[in-house]
Amino acid sequence: MSFSAAEIARYARHIVLRDVGGPGQARLKAARVLVVGAGGLGSPLIQYLAAAGIGTVGIVDDDRVSLSNLQRQVLHGTADLGRPKTDSAGEAVARLNPHVAVEPHPVRIGPGNVRELLRDYDVVADGSDNFATRYCVSDACFRAGKPLVTGALGPFDASLTTIRAHETGPDGQPNPTYRCLFPEAPPAGTVPTCQEAGVLGALAGLLGCAMALEVIREIVGFGTGLVGRLLMVDALSWRFETLRYGWDETNPLNGSGGREAGQDPAGPPE
Repeated sequence: MSFSAAEIARYARHIVLRDVGGPGQARLKAARVLVVGAGGLGSPLIQYLAAAGIGTVGIVDDDRVSLSNLQRQVLHGTADLGRPKTDSAGEAVARLNPHVAVEPHPVRIGPGNVRELLRDYDVVADGSDNFATRYCVSDACFRAGKPLVTGALGPFDASLTTIRAHETGPDGQPNPTYRCLFPEAPPAGTVPTCQEAGVLGALAGLLGCAMALEVIREIVGFGTGLVGRLLMVDALSWRFETLRYGWDETNPLNGSGGREAGQDPAGPPE
């Protein structure tokens, strides 16, 4: 894949980077990444994917920009109030890097459309704010054989992991699914929403950038990723910890859980 003179100048610091180089930048240009959510995590994630030269960025979000978003959702501005987030996000990417194609999906992702939305993308990055969407997206990525980078944000804490549950790990066992890490969603009402508990805006920026780095690493192939590892950030004490987690053979996707319950392991768990 060739680069124009403008692209060579734009990506010069990647091209001279030993573990990226021209071949790595070509992989970024050829890549298609689907971002779920153009909010607190999606905003910095989309910006840095665009700056890195991802060829095509799909953006799924059915929300409109509100004033309370702007404390952390830096992809949007005051002039965007009331606009669909996919529209303002697309314009922001165009201003940042005209070489990146944006595919807006102004819909709410769910069981009825998730497979179609994922179908044409190489990597999925989930910055949604609820367990129902995370389970839906992670299950669909497993069935479609897509790598998933998924992040979560609390008031002063955040976490990030990568799921490649459709593949086998070095130990010969399947890689863990999202359901191996979180078998069940917390009971309703036990985890306050962002509106109820608040969130530190700069923390969203920190984790969104980390998500972009992990997506780029997944595409280019340098370093050691977060498959089977959960990165946890505590912004109150500036603690970064990594928790290892493994495959649960009873999980309903690539384990025995679905068969034991009389389910199709490739179908939605009850």
